[in-house]
Amino acid sequence: MVVVGAAARDVAPDDPRGWRLGGGVTYGALTLARLGLRTACLIGLDGPAAEAREVDVLRAAGAEVVAQPLERGPVFHNQETAAGRVQRCLSLSDVLRPAALPEAWRSAGAWLLAPVADEVDEAWAAAIPRAAVVGLGWQGLLRHLSPGAVVRRRAPAASAVVRRADIVGVSAADVEAGTSLGELLDLLRPGAVLAVTMGDRGGWLAVREAADAAGPPRLVRYPAIPAGPPVDPTGAGDVFLAALLAARLEPRLAGGRSRRNLFLAAAAASLVVEEPGLAGVPGVAAIADRLAEFRRLGAPT
Repeated sequence: MVVVGAAARDVAPDDPRGWRLGGGVTYGALTLARLGLRTACLIGLDGPAAEAREVDVLRAAGAEVVAQPLERGPVFHNQETAAGRVQRCLSLSDVLRPAALPEAWRSAGAWLLAPVADEVDEAWAAAIPRAAVVGLGWQGLLRHLSPGAVVRRRAPAASAVVRRADIVGVSAADVEAGTSLGELLDLLRPGAVLAVTMGDRGGWLAVREAADAAGPPRLVRYPAIPAGPPVDPTGAGDVFLAALLAARLEPRLAGGRSRRNLFLAAAAASLVVEEPGLAGVPGVAAIADRLAEFRRLGAPT
């Protein structure tokens, strides 16, 4: 499994550095490694991020890490309000190029593209083997970014990277109001799965079967799994997507059934919000305990 993206530095006054390392690549790679998948990570790092202790956490979990130095790396200030998150961009990101991939990784059978600031461009669609399974964190391609300005939503558009993906994850909060599920699915290839997360309201899994690409989508609704008092919602969607992809690739994790895959991913996401930064990214045992607790409440999983 190869994970690609730039690590974001998220402003964090409670951290002595003034920031924590985040971004979909960081949360996704750590989730996959802690779930037991062989994980390789091409991670873009600016100067301060290159020395971050979080990179050592990835390696300690078993991920093979190749750092791509960036002159500019993404930096965000996130403010949680009653109306939702307000995110301000403090720095843009350089683009990551497929040429930075180690040769031994290029034939990998599974990929997670985890952009946070438009750093994964169209070239990646052609760089991935045709038979590989591809996950994509869409929200990193749906942002208008300008240094010093509040991040604004960007309408989803046709993209070779989106069309290449087999599983696409996005938060409902990252999609422009009024965008229909059908409009989103029209941008995916027939048969691709779209996971729309809605925080503590659960979410949807939607797919248009390849045999009937113009027909109505098949929908699966899943509930949120209750979490303890939220400490940091950053990374929940990234962890959900990575866990969902892991369950597809490794059936032993959830028994190979799509509904159980969803519950595993929702349990993983519920755990990450209970700790700051990467500290909440769970492993198999913690997820199993959370699912057992959920069943004790009478919920079928």
